[in-house]
Amino acid sequence: MLHTKIIDASKNEKIEISKAENFLNQSKFGAVIYFVGTVRDLNEDKTVTGITYDAKESMVIKSFEEIYEEAGNKLNIKEKAVFIEHVKGYVGLKEKSIIIGVACKHRDQAFVLSRYIIEEIKKRSPIWKKEHYENEDSEWLKGVSINN
Repeated sequence: MLHTKIIDASKNEKIEISKAENFLNQSKFGAVIYFVGTVRDLNEDKTVTGITYDAKESMVIKSFEEIYEEAGNKLNIKEKAVFIEHVKGYVGLKEKSIIIGVACKHRDQAFVLSRYIIEEIKKRSPIWKKEHYENEDSEWLKGVSINN
């Protein structure tokens, strides 16, 4: 069971934990974990005021689906429910940029699966971020290249 979506901040869409809860409550599993990433105020000694995320949406969704399938094989977690949403567009300080919700039979599986998914997304998904700083400068950070 998998839900994936890119949330468009330019249309005032936001990540809502209640949507993840509603989706994961449909599963029969007893262990549920949520990882929520937010914009932090400091990176490499620079004061951050927000981040603009850009993404090749179809490729991002495909990467989420691949990570979900791989996790089942590599981690031997066949029965699972996963909810992933990531923002595209500008996200202000302390606002949510990603949510990963997982439900499994056991808590150990849920912790391992959640960690695996976020680490793989960071390594593989074509999502780029431009940090905006206190002095009105901004900078695109190193991201994942698109491999065809």
